[in-house]
Amino acid sequence: MSGNRYQLNDLTGLTASELFFWIVVDETCKHFGIDDVAAVVAILTGRPNMPTRGKLAGAIEGTSRASIISRKYITADIKYRVLPTIVGKDLRSLKILLTKNLGTFVGRTVPIVGWVFLLYDAVTILAHSIRRYNYMVLPEDKVY
Repeated sequence: MSGNRYQLNDLTGLTASELFFWIVVDETCKHFGIDDVAAVVAILTGRPNMPTRGKLAGAIEGTSRASIISRKYITADIKYRVLPTIVGKDLRSLKILLTKNLGTFVGRTVPIVGWVFLLYDAVTILAHSIRRYNYMVLPEDKVY
């Protein structure tokens, strides 16, 4: 990095890397709104941290609040197991299971929707941050 110094709002004398950091922080603060609360709620209600009765060997321990609620209120079944769901507590234990119960499908899909929202937010924040940073800095400090 060069020895160039920059200013952002009340912050002065920032190096290029410090400027980028504070732009990301500022863009994150601008971006987060009510939609992100929905993403966090979707992810947290989809965590399999509720105790369950006995499960078969190899099954993921616990169930989620989203799964409990959706199974209670959405009782429709279809004829065959064709609805794909992703289950697991972490990346190592993820697996795809097919189900025929619509409530199970909805309950297991809720956290995925939350992660998609947050991924979209992260990409949007980073794109806006890079664009804003590149607009403010000298050519030798730009990120491409």
